[in-house]
Amino acid sequence: MSQVTPSGSLGRPDAVGPPDDAPAQDGRATRWADHRAARRTALVHAARRTVHRRGPDVSMEEIAAAAETSKSIVYRYFADKSALQVAVGQAVVASIHDALDEAARAATTPREGLSSMIGIYLAMVEASPNVYWFVTRPVGQDDATPMGPFLDEVVQLVAQPFARVVGGGDPVLVDVWATGAVGFVRGAGEWWMTHRTDADAPTRDELTDRLTAWLWTGPVSSLARSRTEESR
Repeated sequence: MSQVTPSGSLGRPDAVGPPDDAPAQDGRATRWADHRAARRTALVHAARRTVHRRGPDVSMEEIAAAAETSKSIVYRYFADKSALQVAVGQAVVASIHDALDEAARAATTPREGLSSMIGIYLAMVEASPNVYWFVTRPVGQDDATPMGPFLDEVVQLVAQPFARVVGGGDPVLVDVWATGAVGFVRGAGEWWMTHRTDADAPTRDELTDRLTAWLWTGPVSSLARSRTEESR
């Protein structure tokens, strides 16, 4: 049976192991399940690296080659490119989850927490624009989620620490704010990715400060003030 190498690549493409419904014999089924999970993770990492280096329009053939396997093996783990896109997006969300959570917990004021979350989001975009475009652009025409699965998860990721930053509040309003804020920051971030090399373009820190100020004078400040007044 092929093994995941330390570099994250995959072993022999023809060594696919027993079928998924193989009966348990001396832990064989458990070992195979663990192997499938590890191999799927390795494929996600290979896809992310390949997209980062070659661009968001990378083909499944190129991803398979980078993973040192065949396209047919990739399709054993992901039904289509959309499924792989979702998996890569989940990996990106997982990688920024702790940073967003820590930023919200460490913030001494609601505005500081908002600024930290915006900065982390923009840093993720700047680190790999290719990966960002890959996980946010719909692959199939049947994608019914306007912002895509990746951005839906980012909304939930931002809503949770934001609720703590402003001291709780109506969960529906928190969700509405998070959706709007992520959409606003997303639009500004995508503009910045296109124009950041322009002579008069703001730096990431400058853009973070400006977006924070613009959002803060709107619903964030209102929610924070209402929570303060309620606590009096």
